[in-house]
Amino acid sequence: MLYEYLFQPFIEFGFMRRALVASLALAVGGSSIGVFLILRRMSLMGDALAHALLPGAALGFLLGGLSLPAMSLGGFLAGVATALVSGAIARFSNLREDASFAAAYLTALALGVLIVSLRGSAVDLMNILFGAILAVDDAALYLVVSTATLTLVGLAAIYRPLVVECFNPGFLAAMGVRGSLYHYLFLALAVLNMVAGFQALGTLMALGIVLLPAVAASFWAREVWSMTLIAGPMAFASAAVGLLVSFHGGLPSGPVIVLFASLFFVGSLLLGSRSSVRTRLSRPVHLRG
Repeated sequence: MLYEYLFQPFIEFGFMRRALVASLALAVGGSSIGVFLILRRMSLMGDALAHALLPGAALGFLLGGLSLPAMSLGGFLAGVATALVSGAIARFSNLREDASFAAAYLTALALGVLIVSLRGSAVDLMNILFGAILAVDDAALYLVVSTATLTLVGLAAIYRPLVVECFNPGFLAAMGVRGSLYHYLFLALAVLNMVAGFQALGTLMALGIVLLPAVAASFWAREVWSMTLIAGPMAFASAAVGLLVSFHGGLPSGPVIVLFASLFFVGSLLLGSRSSVRTRLSRPVHLRG
């Protein structure tokens, strides 16, 4: 019985194995990006970036159909363009960067849905919005694994200045280092992970596997490296269990995976060792804030 429910789907079905490997790659790369999104207070901006992929992916779909290279390139260019335009608006106006991101992603979301409706069907739109991780083919798998590899290498290369900019951006400025360069390099890696995630989970769900495990990890650790080591296994466990539940229950895989990641968040919020409900209630009454 245990073998039938836990192992047989991955042993007997190639699409389940590909989905599991893609989930592992997304967990490794995405959780690292998610930790820095949390530290840099860019969670909502990450959501904006994920939505901003839609018009580019939709334009790639309009020109090349369900072509992985066309949709991926279109999504990446749209995400980078949104980040650059939002940053420029915030720099040359009084509008804050998070507000400019919100305006950009709402425009991008509406534009993307309109573009898909010009040629595609409701099924095509649902696939782009919510993904289909059980339909990941070899090309999509190569993209996800390559993205995870590039993310780890890229973060390793800019790790120190990126961490310093998270906590003390003035120090980099005093040292004559352009913090904005590392900011935009990080945004490029974030967009790249959203592109990889949207192949499996769709533009609306891609951020779930990136952000929720990172938020959950913040209730257990405080260092960047330890948060990443905790967030990665949480993301992979959410994906693996979500795949099994969706396979046996006939449910859409993307939302199920994100819901299991949400369970990790709720459990960490309640029981975590740092700033959780449990730790606050266990303090003496006069120390509770």
